[in-house]
Amino acid sequence: MIRRRLVVTGRVQGVFFRDWTAGQARALGLDGWVRNRADGSVEMVVAGATEMVEAMIARVRQGSPASRVDDVAVSEDVSGDRLDGFVKRATV
Repeated sequence: MIRRRLVVTGRVQGVFFRDWTAGQARALGLDGWVRNRADGSVEMVVAGATEMVEAMIARVRQGSPASRVDDVAVSEDVSGDRLDGFVKRATV
């Protein structure tokens, strides 16, 4: 099991990117969350089996049909937050 924090930039707000992300993560059996950020980026934490997390990162780099992903910054998540399922969170 691994946990990664992703910050996605590009045209990723107002195009149902969070909904798409949540669906992809759930299909892969991942735990975590996704939220819009005030700067126009989208942030998420994904946790699960290494292969599934890597698959999610690859999907996010491609983006949803209406989005345009310019960059995905990936780092280890060390927050220690308890994750149960995959949810959308409020904008920060």
